[in-house]
Amino acid sequence: MDEDFEIINWRNKLIGAWIFTIPIAIIMFSERLFRMSIFPEEFMTPAILILGFPVIFIFGWQTIRGGARGFYTFYFNMDSLIALGTVIAYISGILSFYNFVDDYSGIGSMIMSIFITGKYIETKARGKATQEIRKLLEFGAKKALIIKGKDEIEIEIKDLKIGDIMIVKPGEKIPTDGIVIKGGSAVDESMITGESLAIEKTVKSPVIGATINQDGILYVKATKIGNDTFLSHIIQLVEETQSTKVPIQRLADKITNIFVPAILIISLLSFFGWWFFTKDINKSIEIFIAVLVIACPCSLGLAVPIALTVGSGMGAKRGILIRKGEAIQTMKEIKIIAFDKTGTITKGKPEVTDIYSKVKQDYLLEIAGSLEKLSEHQIAKAIIKRAGLKKYKEVKNFKILRGRGVEGNIGKKKIVIGNTFLIKEKQISLRGFEEKINLFESEGKTTMIIAENGKTLGIIAVADVIKDEAKKVINYLNWIGYKTAMITGDNERTAKVIAKHSGIEEVVANVLPEDKVKKIKELQNRGMVAFVGDGINDAPALKQANVSIAMGTGTDIAIEAGDIVLVSGSLVGVAQAIILSKATFRKIKQNLFWAFAYNVIAIPLAVAGLLHPIIAEIAMALSSITVVTNANLLRKVK
Repeated sequence: MDEDFEIINWRNKLIGAWIFTIPIAIIMFSERLFRMSIFPEEFMTPAILILGFPVIFIFGWQTIRGGARGFYTFYFNMDSLIALGTVIAYISGILSFYNFVDDYSGIGSMIMSIFITGKYIETKARGKATQEIRKLLEFGAKKALIIKGKDEIEIEIKDLKIGDIMIVKPGEKIPTDGIVIKGGSAVDESMITGESLAIEKTVKSPVIGATINQDGILYVKATKIGNDTFLSHIIQLVEETQSTKVPIQRLADKITNIFVPAILIISLLSFFGWWFFTKDINKSIEIFIAVLVIACPCSLGLAVPIALTVGSGMGAKRGILIRKGEAIQTMKEIKIIAFDKTGTITKGKPEVTDIYSKVKQDYLLEIAGSLEKLSEHQIAKAIIKRAGLKKYKEVKNFKILRGRGVEGNIGKKKIVIGNTFLIKEKQISLRGFEEKINLFESEGKTTMIIAENGKTLGIIAVADVIKDEAKKVINYLNWIGYKTAMITGDNERTAKVIAKHSGIEEVVANVLPEDKVKKIKELQNRGMVAFVGDGINDAPALKQANVSIAMGTGTDIAIEAGDIVLVSGSLVGVAQAIILSKATFRKIKQNLFWAFAYNVIAIPLAVAGLLHPIIAEIAMALSSITVVTNANLLRKVK
């Protein structure tokens, strides 16, 4: 059922129920509190029954039907108690004509109306987080200015097609996801990433629909439209999270399924016990109804999903997508946080810093650039950029050696480009190059060695800058008690330099992609592990980790493997995700405590005859409101 429709549905039921219940309350209270009869006594019960029928059997029919289902499936829910209590109360009004029992039909109507009110509050609170995210779509551009031939025309967003060239002027919203083909500007992406600073966009930069162009004209080619856009994908992920169940929720469901029949037994024993000792059928029925109502586990059913909903919604607003609810509970058990290096701790955009060659530098760059042209690796892109070739050599038998480098043939020459691990694997001598390799690596640079026909020609040193926030975030994680580690395919010396500058405590280097899973397993022998990564090679490690945190700036495969996705790609999101997950689970535990505490205190009072059914229903409603209110306090988490 659509979230908005569900809210409207319960709101309409609430209004309808109270339209009939308020006259019932006036009739009952005027008689019982003020001894004033609005109707002759013989008409009072029929009036209450007539007014109460639509409340219970029309506006409350969904609850009655849902509750009844539990009795023939033996899978009880919170509706079961309310359905039984209100129907019995209503039937008491009919039986009162025969002077068998007093009339409690009005109480049944009030119980149902208060219950419907609670359901409306619950549904609205549950939908609020998603609605807050959905509002982002409403703030998107309504029209787009596109180039059609030689003309510029304005069209509706719904008429926009993939491949259309959009003109986005300063101050305007970008109509849909695309890539900049002309112009440059700063774009405010805070609504997506939570980052307050505008992001510079130039040719080939990707842009996200609904973000705001600030100071320059951008020509953007539309790449995604409608439900395929990044923003729509975020909403989908949030909604999926809100429908998942954390392990503690499954426990709560099991408890509810046992709790409901147990209460039915307690209410029946209370009824027969009072009837046996007092012979007062009216008091016995009153206590029976009160126990059923007071024990309604509404707050128990709300405790987990309402906190999860609010928490995931708050995360989404900050650029933290909690894709799997289980991560919220698991996060509290995490002892070790392991990071990938490239693109995670570092910016992932390395640049060539040094070239050491025993042949002409131009020749070295020509063969290196020609081979790396066929690779998508970030280091390859840095070498290609530095080579600046207008024409590339033809490469045959090209092969990517995962985690080590590349190889291929140029003419009759066998070219190998890779790290020291690969060069030693190929049994190629590094004599005369060791000193330079050691120097570059001591400076935290990655060395790519170029060999031709089994002979080393030169070294290209590449450096990847550490993200500005890395040291601050990692030191914070160390300070609050986590062990931090880095698992990388880079050489040990470079990895240790990066670790030293960023605050990482433990380094695992020279790891092939397929071995990252093994290293995660080794860390798991010491405690539960969260892994933070961004690349295709990180996907298996992300799957193996107890909690996987994927950078939203990384590959789709890595993102799909992540329990938590950081949209902006900032490491600050790791700390924020931990804080939010712990706060959300803390609210879940608080809600469960209050739900159980309420029943532990209230049920004995009802059994003892100290709670009237109306007071019991008000108390039940207040317990649900308490749980909802407590969950919404998550919005104050910084």
